[in-house]
Parts: sequence; structure tokens; C-alpha cells
Amino acid sequence: MRKYISYALGTFGHDAFYNTLSIYFMMFLTSQLFTNSGDEKMVGIVTMMVVVIRVGEIMFDPMIGGIVDNTNTRWGKFRPWIMIGSVVAAIGLVFLFSDYFGLAWNSPIFYLALVAITFLMIDVFYSFSDIALWSMLPAVSLDNKTRTKFGTASRIGSTLGAQIVIVIITPAILLFSHWISKVPFGQQTRAGWTGYVVIVALLCVGGALITCLNIKEEHNLIRSNVKHTTVSDIFRAIGRNKQLLWIAASYFLFAFSYVVTNSLLMYYFTYRLGDAAAYTWVGVITCILGVISVSLFPALEALIQRKAIYIGGIAFMLIGYIIFLFAGQSLPLVLVAVSFYFFPYPLIFLATLMTITDSVEYGQLVNGVRNESVTLSVRPLIDKLAGAASNGIVGIVAVVAGMTGSTKPSEITAAGVSQFNMFMFYIPIVLLIIAALIFYAKVDLTEAKHAEIVAELRKRLKAQQSQNASAQQAD
Repeated sequence: MRKYISYALGTFGHDAFYNTLSIYFMMFLTSQLFTNSGDEKMVGIVTMMVVVIRVGEIMFDPMIGGIVDNTNTRWGKFRPWIMIGSVVAAIGLVFLFSDYFGLAWNSPIFYLALVAITFLMIDVFYSFSDIALWSMLPAVSLDNKTRTKFGTASRIGSTLGAQIVIVIITPAILLFSHWISKVPFGQQTRAGWTGYVVIVALLCVGGALITCLNIKEEHNLIRSNVKHTTVSDIFRAIGRNKQLLWIAASYFLFAFSYVVTNSLLMYYFTYRLGDAAAYTWVGVITCILGVISVSLFPALEALIQRKAIYIGGIAFMLIGYIIFLFAGQSLPLVLVAVSFYFFPYPLIFLATLMTITDSVEYGQLVNGVRNESVTLSVRPLIDKLAGAASNGIVGIVAVVAGMTGSTKPSEITAAGVSQFNMFMFYIPIVLLIIAALIFYAKVDLTEAKHAEIVAELRKRLKAQQSQNASAQQAD
């Protein structure tokens, strides 16, 4: 239980960090930093930079996985990168949510250069931490039931971390704005945002430290089947793992749809409902539903297995979208839509994570060598790619729909509402349907199939071990 809780605390701070960066950075830019007429150009430049940097850095994620796989220290190969990555990324996050001591206005070019450097630094070191943290899952056990327990614990932590920021972000910003900037309570300031981000940074580093102090990787015959990973080995390990590629294709469409809608949700409350404070209810509801949803995963996995969880979860989300389309400006209906939309998300994530984790052994059987971090790097790569695309879309939609600064809901044009709905609802609905069809037709790495693969690997490696021992005796 100590290990499960420690893993959960690590993913708690980790996902609080990720949601803050992916969802709220553009909100900070458009509502606090660049709010005057003519500032749209700066928002556009920063948006373009973020997308280019994230997409460019994402291509290096498999190589980062290769570096982690090649690491060999007295603390193992995962824990050093979890700590180093978390500390550096946390420091960068605090600077990113600021005006860089006034440079945003006094020296825009210098500000843009610093934002680019900071964002690149955050992305690279967060990638090391992210890949190492989730790569520990296939290293803690080969048994599916034990993996599911660790995966469930980690997802409870990450769900709470991701959703707790929704609960605390508005009251925390208001509180820090009042304390630091001395404004009346109820007003937001840039310093209030920075204060909130400092808390998130501390949660990220603290959680990483607890995980590293309490979780160690398991050593066994199958995990010893490794070798130094070269660049060609990295792409061969991914390219020949067909199950991993199909999972990745489906999960990208799912993740992109989810992140776009989730990122635009705060805009919905601010500029469609005209009640930004009510956004806190989203966090409360999703925290409660998230814990219930994740807790159900082990029982659902035993009852209906992962493929049904993944496809059924998407069907549940589609119901949420339909309710959204009829909700309009009714807060109760919007909250019901959020409940339907969010409830299956942790289940779909876990179904994906556990299937990717099992694809480590599938890839080992195909390639003849084990690549844990390279394989597990694919899921964070997809999440960041979806986040990068989302950041670009959110920045553009906010400007095109007129949802910037102190604009009131009554000032949003019908065309603006239509454009907003297209990206928040209609496009994600289509992509989710395609994701479900891909997973149904192409992913066949079931729990039973994985058990067969593990048994075959043990048989092969024991035979190889006996042959090596016989050869040594003959020599």
C-alpha cells in the first residue's frame, strides 16, 4: 500500500503540472498578459512558437526513452530522471506564467526569445520525468493483476492531480491576487496566477521525491533481456511493434479530442455562460467521478476486458457531447454534460496505458530485446502532440471567436459561437468515432494474449540461458 500511495502521489503532482501547462497557459496569455487592442499579434506569435516547439521536441521523445533505457545507476534507470526532470520543469513553469519582469511589454522580442527557451526547457525535462515515471509500470511486475493495481493507483493520483487544479485554480488565483497585489478579493492579477503556479510546481517536485524514495524496479529474467539502445534500435522497436502503432493511432484521435474540449471548457464558462466562478464545480465533479471511475477499472477489466472499456467509454463521452449541444447557457445541463463527458476518460486512459504496457512484452517477442522506456514513451508523446495541437487551436479560436480580455457573453457574435462550437464539439465527436473504430478493428493485444506472450518469453529465455550455460561448460 505504501508503494501504491507513493506512485499515486508522484502522478498527482505530475498531472497537476501537465494540466496547468496544457490548459491554462493560453488562458493566462489571453486574459492576463495580452489583453489590449493590438495584442492579438503577440498571442498569435506565442501560440505558433508553442506549437512548433512542442511538435519539434515531441519527435525526440523516443530518443529520450532510449536514453532512459540506457541509464544504469545505483538508483536504477528511472528515478534519477524523474527527479531531475521534475525540478527543472517546475522552475521553468514558474517563469512561464509571468511577465518576465516586465519584458513582455518593455522588450517583446527579448520576451519571445525567453519564452521559447523556457518552453523548450520545460518540454525536454518534463519529457524525461514523464517517460521515466510511466516507464516504471512494466518494471514493477510482469503480472497483469499487480500491474493493474499499480496502474489504478497511479491513475487515481493523476486524475486527482489533473482535476484538483480545476477546483483550486480560480479561488487560488483570487487569493494570491488579493495577498500579493492587494486588490479587492474577486479580482485576478498576473501575480495571483504566478502564486498559484508556484504551488503546482511544489506539488510536482514533492510528488516526484516521494515516488523516488519508495518505488524500486523489479529484477527478473525477462527484464534482463536488454542491450544498449541505439538510434536505429529506437525506431525499429516502435516501427515493428504493430500493436503499439495501432494503439497510438487510436489514442491520438481520442487524446486530441479530449484536450481540445477540455481546454475550451474554461472559455465556455467565462464567455458563454458568463460565470467563470462556476468552473470550480467542474473540478469538484470530475474529482469525485474520477476516483469512482478509476476505482471501477480492475473490476471492469476482469468483467468485460479493456477493448470493451475503451469503446464503451467513447460511447459514454458522445452522450456527454450531445447533452452539451442542447445545454446552451443552462449551468445544470452543462454540469450534467461534463459528468457524462469526463466519467469514462480515466477508464479509457487506463485501458490504453495497460495495453501499451503489455506491448512491451509483445515488442520484446517480436524484436528479441526489451525496450521499456522507448515503448512507454509513445503515450506521453501522443499526449504532448495532442496538447501542442490543442494549444494552437485554442489560441486561434479564442481570438477568432472574440473570447479575449473582458469581453462579455452578450458581445460574442453568432458567427463566433458557431466557430467555437465547431472546435469544441463537432470535430471532437467525429474524431472519437474514428478512434473507437480503429481500436475495435486493429488492437487485439488482450489480457489473455499477453499472458501467452509472457509464458513464451520465459520459455525462450530459459532455453537460451541453458544453451549459454552449456556452451560455457564446454569451453
